[in-house]
Amino acid sequence: MSDLERYYRVLELEPGATLEEVNQAYKDLVFVWHPDRIPKDNLRLQQKAQDKLKAINEAREKLRSLKTKPQATFNSPPPQQEKPSQTIQRPPKQNSDLSGKDYSRANLSNKDLSGRNLSYANLSGANLSDTFMHKVNLRGANLSEANLFRANLLLADLREANLRAANLIGADLSGADLRGADLTGARIRSGERLLVKLIGTNLAGAIMPDGAIYQ
Repeated sequence: MSDLERYYRVLELEPGATLEEVNQAYKDLVFVWHPDRIPKDNLRLQQKAQDKLKAINEAREKLRSLKTKPQATFNSPPPQQEKPSQTIQRPPKQNSDLSGKDYSRANLSNKDLSGRNLSYANLSGANLSDTFMHKVNLRGANLSEANLFRANLLLADLREANLRAANLIGADLSGADLRGADLTGARIRSGERLLVKLIGTNLAGAIMPDGAIYQ
């Protein structure tokens, strides 16, 4: 198997997949293998997750470099500044503070907002489906009627956030802080089936979709 075929296989893609498919596969696999989703005391799985992330990052960087620079051959050595990333890609630090910004009705689907400060931002009606928001600060943010379908909100700060009538179907809120948040009318179920991941979520004082205050 050639290196190129191996990179596609790591990302669970067919050879010749588009750059968009490469980026989406990367996001999906990072979501699955992120160490924060694995018990800290399970050292074997933690190590496996780290190894997976290393391979996923290398495959994405190699394929992205190949597809964005057609003049370069696959066997050419990469430029010195383009070393394979060993960590999950993070947003630029200079753009991390977005507190109080107005993103109402904005299309932010599939964006990587992890680590950003969006406290008290207006995201009402925004499309945040499949958006990666690991450890994002959304304290006091207005997310009313926002579409958070399959959004990754692992360890997010959502204290006092307005999530009224938001679509949370498929969202992962594991480890998130939702103390005092307002989820009145939010979509979290299909019939009797809960479709939101709430493992380790802090819901103290939150207003639940049915209007009851979580004790």
